[in-house]
Amino acid sequence: MTPPKKLTVEQQLEKMRRDWDERARENARYYVNTARQDWTDEDFFASGEQQIAEDILTDMGNICQGKDPRQMRVLEIGCGAGRLTRALAKVFGEVHAVDISGEMVAAARRAVADFPHAHVYQNNGCDLTVIPSKPFDFAYSAIVFQHIPSREIIENYVRDVHRLLRRGALFKFWVQGDTRTESSPDDTWLGVPFSDADSIDMAERCGFEPRHRHGAGGQYFILWFFKYGWLGAQQARVRVWARAVRKKLGRAKRSLLARMKR
Repeated sequence: MTPPKKLTVEQQLEKMRRDWDERARENARYYVNTARQDWTDEDFFASGEQQIAEDILTDMGNICQGKDPRQMRVLEIGCGAGRLTRALAKVFGEVHAVDISGEMVAAARRAVADFPHAHVYQNNGCDLTVIPSKPFDFAYSAIVFQHIPSREIIENYVRDVHRLLRRGALFKFWVQGDTRTESSPDDTWLGVPFSDADSIDMAERCGFEPRHRHGAGGQYFILWFFKYGWLGAQQARVRVWARAVRKKLGRAKRSLLARMKR
């Protein structure tokens, strides 16, 4: 078996940008939603509204926390051709969306041309430095991290979302939860998987409370990360450190016992 090709993060990001530009040129809407290849405007954007109705409008208690959605500033990571961005703009007062692909960004800007409170940016594929440094009330990403071949890149996104969210706000996002998935560092379609324990550790390393999780073990593993305050974030990092120490001691103990049995 050929070993996986090793790439630096910079090489992975460049490949992600190049591959998604190519997919956008071929058929942007299909690669955003593979349910069909011949999307009309009406059907494509209706599919986005349906997903927002199912994933957002049913969860407004966690998302809005008593705030008027028309007064909320929200962030979307991986907007693609603007399918969900447009639907989000019909619900929230201000929407900021990013994508690594310039081709996708151009399509998304066309999709939200009639929504002056929706803003689309091309980013570098691993952080949110292109987004205005304002407090955000909610962050969202759907069927995006499933395509990223690097935990380092995904966790960097999570950490940067923490920087932008107000305290207590929610980052709701999807990851690949099927840990049987074998992802290659140069595969920009099949991303790295996360177990339930992986998701908890990532949340606490990045200063989030992993309050809810749904779909562990499956392709669509949905995470609800709520931003801790400063003290909560420090306590969470201590828990991550303690778990890592326990794992290390456990491995050392098993190794010692194995040697004693020889």
